[in-house]
Amino acid sequence: MSCLEETGAGIVPGEESRHSSGRCDRQTQNPDSPGKTEAACTVCVNHLNYTVSERVGPWWDVQSYHKKWTRHILKDVSFYVESGQLMGILGNSGSGKTTLLDAIAGRLCGPANLLGDVYVNGCKLKKEEFHDCFSYVLQSDNLLSYLTVEETLTYTALLTLRGHSNAIKKKVKSVMLELSLSHVANHVIGGRVFRGISGGERCRVSIAAQLLQDPKVILLDEPTTGLDSMTSNQIIVLLSELAHKNQIVILSIHQPRSELFKLFDRIGIMTCGELVFCGGTEEMVEFFNSCGYQCPEYCNPFDLYVDLTSVDTRSKEREIETYGRVQEISISYRNSKIFNNVLENIKAAKQTKQSASIPFKNTASPNTAVKLWILIRRIARNLSRNKTGIIMRLSQNLLYGLFVVFFLMKLNSDPSKGAVQDRIGIIYQSIGALPYTGMLNAVALYPSLRAIGDQESTDGLYQKWLMLIAYIIQILPFSIVSVVIYSFFVYWTLGMFPLWERFGCFFAVLIVPHLVGELLTLVLLGVVQNPNIVNSAVALINVAGILVGSGFLRSVEEMPEPFRWLSYLTFQKYGVEVLMVNEFYGLNFTCGNGEQSSPNTTNVPCWITQGIQYLDTTYPGAPSRFVFDFLMLYAFLPALVILGIISFKIRDLIIQW
Repeated sequence: MSCLEETGAGIVPGEESRHSSGRCDRQTQNPDSPGKTEAACTVCVNHLNYTVSERVGPWWDVQSYHKKWTRHILKDVSFYVESGQLMGILGNSGSGKTTLLDAIAGRLCGPANLLGDVYVNGCKLKKEEFHDCFSYVLQSDNLLSYLTVEETLTYTALLTLRGHSNAIKKKVKSVMLELSLSHVANHVIGGRVFRGISGGERCRVSIAAQLLQDPKVILLDEPTTGLDSMTSNQIIVLLSELAHKNQIVILSIHQPRSELFKLFDRIGIMTCGELVFCGGTEEMVEFFNSCGYQCPEYCNPFDLYVDLTSVDTRSKEREIETYGRVQEISISYRNSKIFNNVLENIKAAKQTKQSASIPFKNTASPNTAVKLWILIRRIARNLSRNKTGIIMRLSQNLLYGLFVVFFLMKLNSDPSKGAVQDRIGIIYQSIGALPYTGMLNAVALYPSLRAIGDQESTDGLYQKWLMLIAYIIQILPFSIVSVVIYSFFVYWTLGMFPLWERFGCFFAVLIVPHLVGELLTLVLLGVVQNPNIVNSAVALINVAGILVGSGFLRSVEEMPEPFRWLSYLTFQKYGVEVLMVNEFYGLNFTCGNGEQSSPNTTNVPCWITQGIQYLDTTYPGAPSRFVFDFLMLYAFLPALVILGIISFKIRDLIIQW
């Protein structure tokens, strides 16, 4: 049986599904339109099992490291929930609550280790359909600190919906009103450095971002973590109101206050990956009473029942005792009428598909080019308000240039007084240091953007590499200005070759090492999560490139054959040769600077009189390779951008594997 397509109350109604082949289609709905009623929605989780394989020992113990043991994270979990219901999943830490939500949302890695099915309105969801159906609010919110609440939601809406700006603004204001965010619409989100909105308001912003697509099913992982008791209650009340608007809300939570007992329509209690109870709140009290565990007066039933179903691992005796109690409760639940009703509801839903089948979210999003432009605008607006970050980004190369200038003061033309050595030192320092400033920028700014990109790409808003491209485009003006300031100050203050075209070449070369340092960091951040490891890796790669490719320590002709071939893979080889030709070609040296020698001084013969002599000795043939070296140097930039995109693809494959 095919089902119709549903896009929800979207900006563009009536668009056909891109997943219409071989499954249930969507049905176009607009609950805001008069005369139209929303169809009920059901979610069935049917016998979910999830296992992971872990190494027995640490990596240095070879024998035990190659042995694996299988851990059962989810054990035959089944439940049924329908529209208008708020379901809470309780349990102690490590009981499997988050894993269960990840499984329902289709976000678990290693599908071969996941058994069981998720049905929405009787239709079994396929892998590519999960993020189009469920909205998932993670425990840790990833929001840009310098954007306001309204800007945050507006940019998310622009990435999510396709329509006129007035319609999108109306949608954003409607969502803010629904979640009581209108009074903080113009307040910045804030972060660790400066204060912004409160924790409860941040949580509501995360929920509001998911509501922009009009989901029928909302999943939330520990939305009250880190919040005070009153704010936590407000969040649960808000979610209860959302559920009663013909939506399904499923959240994991530790132990809510007893006042919230009647707000939950269904309660699931998990322990050791097993659902030991799932039913209505009144059914929960009756069930535990029948098991011999009465709830005393003035006692929070959530606290009592979670404690009863938890395994105490403080001692072997307590673990055996509490585990036996949990198993007794689990067996009683599976033999109860409550569990049989769940299985009957699941069976009935699978056999009878409703006319309005899978209630997909609104997926009428803009095209890739528009999304890229939106991401660039969002990043630029966020970073433009970080005054400290802008000042540091523009001045860090200049600060380094000040050290170089104060150390050398002024170049001279006497080889006996270091005229050659000083010029080599400037080129060495410029080529070697600028990649580090680029690396520091990427390590400081990109990890937070990567976290947002990971979350939004998992939500189906865009592909991860779009965030990478948007960041690269945004950094170009800052990098150019920063290197221009450094180049202008160092070049003219020290008195390098006095031609403007030579200065232009000096700058054009130095912009590449700075960008290469930042791009190489982005490539590694695409695969490696830890910025400290990336810091060390980029530093080692840069040092190795200088040793192998620059010719400062040892000329390329004198290197062993393997290192000579490796030098062609370093940007330092091409950059150094261009800068050497740019500075030494046509340069004349004067021994003694033309001054009259005193009678007591010994005249030292001038060992070099022209820069071309040094080039022929150290970099033979470099002037003839000038254009080739320049083109090869700039070829590193697009190559690293492509590698960055590939690195994000590799990380996706590693996560899935």
